[in-house]
Parts: sequence; structure tokens; C-alpha cells
Amino acid sequence: MRHIILTGFMGAGKTTVGKLLAQKLGCPFLDTDQLIQQQAGMSISRIFAEKGEETFRSLETAILKEAWTQEEAWVLSVGGGLPMREENRRLLKRIGAVVYLRVNRDTVLRRLSGDTTRPLLSGGNVEERVDSLLAVRGPLYEEGADLVVDADHKTPDAIARELRKLWDQ
Repeated sequence: MRHIILTGFMGAGKTTVGKLLAQKLGCPFLDTDQLIQQQAGMSISRIFAEKGEETFRSLETAILKEAWTQEEAWVLSVGGGLPMREENRRLLKRIGAVVYLRVNRDTVLRRLSGDTTRPLLSGGNVEERVDSLLAVRGPLYEEGADLVVDADHKTPDAIARELRKLWDQ
């Protein structure tokens, strides 16, 4: 089995679906944001505040380069901004099968309502920020994906079951 990588916007369900899928497949689950926080010894919000977004993005690329060396199959959830770098999209394709969990603006706003841990959504008009980020990121997520799954009206378990069936074929 190849590695399975879940991409998509904040609130798409990458971590939740990833954990369920890994459980169904009997393999480990990894999350780039968690790996970065462990290595850096600080939260993502703190990395952004103290070291800047560019440092965080470089840490994401470094994590992918490490993942490339692992042979054991796993499910990987990546941060919403990770696929924005062309180098990262190329690495993801080499590492495994890339699944884009596509969500619309309303789903994002509903799922992230009250979430203060997202540095890119802090300050300003959140609706405009989500619209702007989705407009830029959506086409790049699609470009980098082997499979696109519409996740707006599906439960995480239904998505994990759907992906499990695909990998059983």
C-alpha cells in the first residue's frame, strides 16, 4: 500500500478523517502540524508570531523530506498551506496518493466558528479571508491531488469508509 496524504483547507477534516482512515487500514497516522510542533517545541501560532510564516513553511518542507524516507505505509494529514509551495506538491506526489478533501466557504466558517488557533484567520473579516484563501488555494489543491473528495455534506467516517473502499480495489 502506498502512503495516503490528505490535503485541503482549514476545517476540511483532514486530521479527523486521517485518524479514522489509518485506523481502518491498520497503519499509523501522522500530522505535519503536530510533527512541526513537536520538533519546534512550540505551537504553530507561536512559530508564526515569533519566527514568521516563512520559517513555518520551511519546516513543513523539511517534514516532507523526512517522510519521503519512511517505508512503512501511513496516512498523513498536511497543513492547509503546505501544498502552496510547488516543491511541496511535487514531494507529496512522490511520497504517496494525494487526496484533496474539498469544502466550501460555508462549511469552513461553520467548522471553524470560534477557533482562535488559526493564525491566517486572525484579525479582519474572517469571511473575506476564507474567500480569498480558498480562491488561491483551491486550484493548487486540485492540481496536486490524485483524487478529489467533496467533504461538505459527508461525515468523517463516511469519507474514511469511501477512501478505504478505494484502496481495497
